[in-house]
Amino acid sequence: MTSTLRLDSNVQPTMANDVSDRLSPNQMVNLSHENTMALACVADSVVTLTDEAQLDAFMTNYTETGVDLPLFVLSGGSNVLLPTQLKAIVLQPKMRGITMTAQTDDHVDIEVMAGENWHELVVYTVNQGWYGLENLALIPGLTGAAPVQNIGAYGVQLEDCLQYVRAYHLPTRTWHHLTKADCEFGYRDSIFKQAPNTWLISCVGFRLHTDANKILASYGDVQTVAQRYAEQQGRTQAVPADVMQAIIDIRQQKLPDPKQLPNCGSFFQNPIIPQAQFTTLQATYPTIVGYPMPNERIKVAAGWLIEQAGLKGGGIAPIVTHQQQALVLTNHTPYQATQDDVATAQSYIANTVYKKFAIQLSREPVWVNADSSIGYDEHVA
Repeated sequence: MTSTLRLDSNVQPTMANDVSDRLSPNQMVNLSHENTMALACVADSVVTLTDEAQLDAFMTNYTETGVDLPLFVLSGGSNVLLPTQLKAIVLQPKMRGITMTAQTDDHVDIEVMAGENWHELVVYTVNQGWYGLENLALIPGLTGAAPVQNIGAYGVQLEDCLQYVRAYHLPTRTWHHLTKADCEFGYRDSIFKQAPNTWLISCVGFRLHTDANKILASYGDVQTVAQRYAEQQGRTQAVPADVMQAIIDIRQQKLPDPKQLPNCGSFFQNPIIPQAQFTTLQATYPTIVGYPMPNERIKVAAGWLIEQAGLKGGGIAPIVTHQQQALVLTNHTPYQATQDDVATAQSYIANTVYKKFAIQLSREPVWVNADSSIGYDEHVA
């Protein structure tokens, strides 16, 4: 069964027929409002893509013209740290649409275009009675960026529901159908993150279940809040819609809205350390928060480490941790603060935590250099 459920084509392409027309000396484009951290950034050129055929046409023109500028793929800008000047052609995948491709009594398969807003997708699927994504509610960004980080929250990762990714391989100018195994998912990791500026994701395929009694609500306060919603609706047991609403409430209480206070979500990954090291720390810090992982390792809550280091609400202005969630770095001079400001605050926080706990924090958002290459170890203690 294949049926188009929703298709939005309100975004109009901004791609010129001739690549050279997009690259005149005055073609600088302000990207300060295109990243949720609201860092000051201008790029040499931006190309907005609303269907896959446009990308094929652009790449042919780009190759034939021989433009001496690298390509950089920018989705919703929710997990990226942009430089003050980005010397590249920025490709923005804004394809829209959600299509059901198969349906059984137990599940539905859907294909979601890269430009669909992630949170709106979660709400839409739950309202349709298709479940599996509800724990990932209120994560900012677009669907096409979700596989890059293998986004996750409250015990669920994207890979749990993902079937495939359709993506364009920029170096070879070829389209690929990548299975979940092909994507090489790890904790906040994937083949797309490992090989940046190599892939442009156009759509993602998901398999979602239809069992309203199947939920995952054991993480944090989710069960308690979800149960309260269920009882308010006269139900004795929580359903996926209750879990989704619970997570929305919890996130709204703890996390700042990027539209009101610029941020890029969780800034530091939860570090994974050996069980022996965790046990040693636990003797000194009995309240340390950790979650068991395979191979006798423990995932430690980075927010707890930062808070215990006395940095909740701290940092180096204008980049400071949020008062309600120390894991989130916020920008208090939006559209003026730069990548350098973030680097200063990041180094200060990471150094302080390491001195206290001997645990190295790793940055979660993608660091983009001025030449569009990706930085990995810059400004890490």
